[in-house]
Amino acid sequence: MSAVAASAVADQLAAVEAVSVYSIGMRTRFRGITVREGMVLRGPSGWGEFCPFDDYGDAVAVPWLAAALEQATHAPPAPVRDRIPVNCTVPAVGPDAAYELVARSGCRTAKVKVADHRASLAEDQARVEAVRAALGADGAVRVDANAAWDVDTAVRYIRVLDRAAGGLEYVEQPCPTLPELARVRRAVDVRIAADESIRRAEDPLRVAVAGAADVAVLKCAPLGGPRRALSVAEACGLPCVVSSALETSVGLAAEVALAAALPELPFACGLGTLSLLEGDVVGPEQALVAAEGVVRVPTATPRPDPAMLAAYAPADPVAVARWLARYRRVSVLLTRRERR
Repeated sequence: MSAVAASAVADQLAAVEAVSVYSIGMRTRFRGITVREGMVLRGPSGWGEFCPFDDYGDAVAVPWLAAALEQATHAPPAPVRDRIPVNCTVPAVGPDAAYELVARSGCRTAKVKVADHRASLAEDQARVEAVRAALGADGAVRVDANAAWDVDTAVRYIRVLDRAAGGLEYVEQPCPTLPELARVRRAVDVRIAADESIRRAEDPLRVAVAGAADVAVLKCAPLGGPRRALSVAEACGLPCVVSSALETSVGLAAEVALAAALPELPFACGLGTLSLLEGDVVGPEQALVAAEGVVRVPTATPRPDPAMLAAYAPADPVAVARWLARYRRVSVLLTRRERR
């Protein structure tokens, strides 16, 4: 079996016909970055995107490459829906900016980044209150702490933010570990969602999240592609939300394909993230832009526009060489993994 898998990966890598590196500015600092970099690759079935963040080591980047290769060499899973409801994403901005972002988004759900720094509670509270005001009473507010809190801090802050929101839909990854999530879950009356605890697990298919979380957040890039992410969704047995990894429309199409293929989709998904980027590698007619709180499922993976690839190619050739070297290193690791 492992020899067959390794051969399949080698065939996928050999089928890649072209690669292009991109560098696109962020509209607002997000996840600590101001520029989003990555690469797109063309294969027999279309395009895939390989864009692990700079602070991710090569081993962590392996499933990201597997996901890109699946996109470029296989058709997406069969969809069961053609429209995906999405949330708007509110970075760590002031309340006025947060209000305007939500008000013009057309979304009825907002995901608010919190815990941007150690003393952020007052800022987070003001941001959440502004988001609630923009949504009105019938909108849904969720917050994402990116595993920044310990248990006691999480319990205390969640209660404050729950009041500020007039009721939170859920809190995403308040603490780093599953045992910590379980303790927080027992102490608060707000749903807990697991993100990093699933995708950074040694084996996401075997993570016992049911006692620690109420919702599973899935991202097919770090999970190894839509099909593997579907298996993770089935294994975890929780309601799922699909979220992007800040991809361009090429990689975002894989996340949309995952959301389209899930048997049930009870929550809005975090797939309206193109608004966070200053540009895209595809033309506007193919861009997976959310409109009125919905992203439509494309019939084919968006194709990069040569003019856009040229416009967003890194100005520094060293950056291009760095990404090509990373691609080669991670390709070797992916092939070795499949031999085990």
